[in-house]
Amino acid sequence: MKEAEVQKRIKKLRNEIARLRNAYHIENKEGVTPDVYESLTRELEILVQKYPEFEDVNAPEHRVAGKPLDKFVKVRHKSRMLSLNDAFSYEELYDWEKRIKKLLPPSPLQGEGQGGEVNYFCEVKFDGLAVSLIYEKGEFIRGATRGDGFVGEDITQNLKTINSIPLILQKPFPESLEVRGEALMGKTTLAKLNLQNGKEGKPLFANTRNVAAGSLRQLDPQLVADRHLDFIAYDLVGIKEARPNALGLASPQFHSNKHEMLRQLGFKIEKLEAKCVSLEEVIAFIKKFEKIRPSFPYGTDGIVISVNNLKLQEILGVVGKAPRYVVAFKYPAERSTTIVKKILVNVGRTGVLTPLAIFKPTQVAGSLVSKATLHNMDQINRLDLKIGDTVVIEKAGDVIPKVVEVLTRLRTGKEKKFKMPEFCPVCGGKVEKKITTPSPLLHKEGAKSSPPYEGGDKRGGLSVAHYCANPKCPAKNERYLEHFVSVFEIYELGPKILRRFKDEGLITDAADIFTLEEEDIAPLERFGEKSAENIIQEIKNKKKIPLSKFLWALGILHVGEETARDLAEHFGTLEKLVLCARQDLTQIDSIENIGPAVSKSLHDFFSDENNLSFIKKLQKNGVSVQKAERRKKGKFTGQTFVLTGTLSGMSREIAKEKIIALGGKVVGSVSKNTSYVVAGVDPGSKFTTAQKLGVKVIDEKEFLRML
Repeated sequence: MKEAEVQKRIKKLRNEIARLRNAYHIENKEGVTPDVYESLTRELEILVQKYPEFEDVNAPEHRVAGKPLDKFVKVRHKSRMLSLNDAFSYEELYDWEKRIKKLLPPSPLQGEGQGGEVNYFCEVKFDGLAVSLIYEKGEFIRGATRGDGFVGEDITQNLKTINSIPLILQKPFPESLEVRGEALMGKTTLAKLNLQNGKEGKPLFANTRNVAAGSLRQLDPQLVADRHLDFIAYDLVGIKEARPNALGLASPQFHSNKHEMLRQLGFKIEKLEAKCVSLEEVIAFIKKFEKIRPSFPYGTDGIVISVNNLKLQEILGVVGKAPRYVVAFKYPAERSTTIVKKILVNVGRTGVLTPLAIFKPTQVAGSLVSKATLHNMDQINRLDLKIGDTVVIEKAGDVIPKVVEVLTRLRTGKEKKFKMPEFCPVCGGKVEKKITTPSPLLHKEGAKSSPPYEGGDKRGGLSVAHYCANPKCPAKNERYLEHFVSVFEIYELGPKILRRFKDEGLITDAADIFTLEEEDIAPLERFGEKSAENIIQEIKNKKKIPLSKFLWALGILHVGEETARDLAEHFGTLEKLVLCARQDLTQIDSIENIGPAVSKSLHDFFSDENNLSFIKKLQKNGVSVQKAERRKKGKFTGQTFVLTGTLSGMSREIAKEKIIALGGKVVGSVSKNTSYVVAGVDPGSKFTTAQKLGVKVIDEKEFLRML
C-alpha cells in the first residue's frame, strides 16, 4: 500500500471508529457491537505503528468511551476513569509482561515472589456500563458514568434503584471513598424483558450492554427500577480514613485487598477471580473461564489482568488513556472486519452458482477465516458489496462465517462491482438465469421453505438464481456426493475421501458407494485395513433409510428436510410419490405446506429417466427405502412450533424430537398458521415476526409445562 493510500485509509478508519464509538457509547444504538470498532481500531493501530508519521494524539482512538449527555448534570471525576489496553492472544500477554518488567526495579518488592517475578490478579471483564460511586461517612451521595474519563453524567437517582448498590456501607467504613464498577443486566433478565416487550408490541433489545446503558440514561428512575439492573464492583480509589486502620484492615497493598475490602463494605464482587504468581497461571484461569463463559449469567468479553502489587502499579503508571499495569485479555470476537480481495464462484450440487468472498484472513470466534459465502446476486445487491470493500464478518458460534455488513464509509472509489460469469467456471457450460420462489409462502398461506436451499432470497420474494446448464458438469456430482452421504449419515466419508475415491475411479456416483469392499480401500495410501473396515461397516449399517431422508438425499430442488417429511407422510411409499409426481400434480399441490414450486420440481425430477435409473441403481446395490410411518398422534397433533433463541434445559434438537414424538410439527419460519413460537434466550427475528402476525409466544418454562 502506498503512503498516500495509507494516510487515506487511516483517515477513513478514524472517522468510522469515531462514528461507531459515538453510536455505541453515547446513543446506545442497537445492532452496533464493540467487536466491529475494536477490529477497525486494531487495524488502525497496526497502520500507525508501521507509519508513525501519521500518529495524532488528538485522534478519536485515544479517547475513553464518549462525551457526557446534555440531559444530565456533568460531573468531574476526582481521578480520571481510565480505559484498558487489550490483548488478543497469549503472545500479546507475554509481550505486555516483557514491557512492564523493563520498567520495574531489579529487586522485587515484598510480597512479589522470588527472582523478580510479578504476581497478577485476574477478574472477569463485564460488558456493561462503567460507573463511579461516591460515599461520604458511609452514605451513597453521588454516582456518575465514566463519560470521557474526565467528565461523566450524574445518574445518582437511577443508580439508587439498583439493589446491589448499598446506600449505606457496612461498618467499619472510611470517612470517604470512591467505588468503581460495572452496571449491567443479567441474560435471564434480558430474556424476560424481551418476552414482555414482545407481548406488548414494544421494541426488543439487542444485548444486555445496550439495555443497561440505555436504562441508566433514562430521566425516569422508575423505568430504571423496572429493568432490574445489577452492579458489580471492581475497584476502590480515593480512600480517606477517619482514623488509622478504620476499615479493620491494613491499608491495601494489593489489588486483591481492594476486593476483600469491597466485600466487607457490602458490595457484590464476582467470585470468579484468582491471584496468580505467573502468566502461566493467568492463562490457565483464562482457559478455565472460557469453558463456562457461554453459561455465565452476565455478558462478558474477557479477563482483566492486573499487577497485584499497588506499589508496582504506581511505578508503572499510566500512558495515554490506559494504565500500564493492567491489560484486558479479549476472547475471540464473534464479529470482525476485513477487506474483500476477490469474489470466486462455486458450483453447487444442483448446478447453482454461488459467489464466494475471499478476503484478508481475520480472526473470528477463535479461528482464522479467509472466505465466506455470499449466497447469490440478491445477497450481494442487498449488501451493496463490491470487490475491495471493508466488510463485517460474523461467526457467532456457527461453523460457516458470513458477511453481514459493508462499511461503505471506508470506500476509496477503487472498489469494483461483481458480475456473475456467463459460462460455468468448472465445465465451461452456458450459465442460465432462473426465477426461483424460495418460499412456498408465495403460493399457500402457512407453507414453509425447505432449507438447505441454494440460490434464493429467503425473505420470501422472487429471486434470480444462476445455474450451470450442463447436466454432466463434474462440480454438480462432487457437491451432490457430499450432500448424499451427509443425509445418509455416513460420517466416515468426508469430502476429501469422496474426492479420493473419485480420483481413484472407485466411484462415479453415490450409488457406487454401496458396492465398495474393504479390499478396494485398504491398498490406498494413508488408509489401511482398520480404516477400510470402519468405512465399509458404516456404509453397510446405513443401507436402510426412511423415505423422508431418502427424498432429502436425492437433492431435489426445493425439497429439504421438512418438505421431504411431509411428502413421505402423505404418500407412504416411494412408488406412490413417483407415480403421482409424473401424472397427477394436483394431489401434491393439495398437501399442506407444499406449493406449486415444489410440485413442479418433483415432476421435473421424476420425469427425468436418468434420475429414475439412479434410484434403481441404488436399490440394486442394496439401499432399502423404508415405508413411511404416519406421524404419531399426541397432545400436539395439528399444532406447529417454531423454535428460536437458546434453550437452557435442552438443545433445540431434543425439543424438536419431543414435539414430533407428541404429534406436532417443527418448522423453520413463522406464519399465521404457526401455533406457538418457543422463545429462549436471545431470540432472533422469528420472535418479532410472531408478534407482528399475532402468533402466541411462550418461554421455555411454559413449553416445559406443556411437555
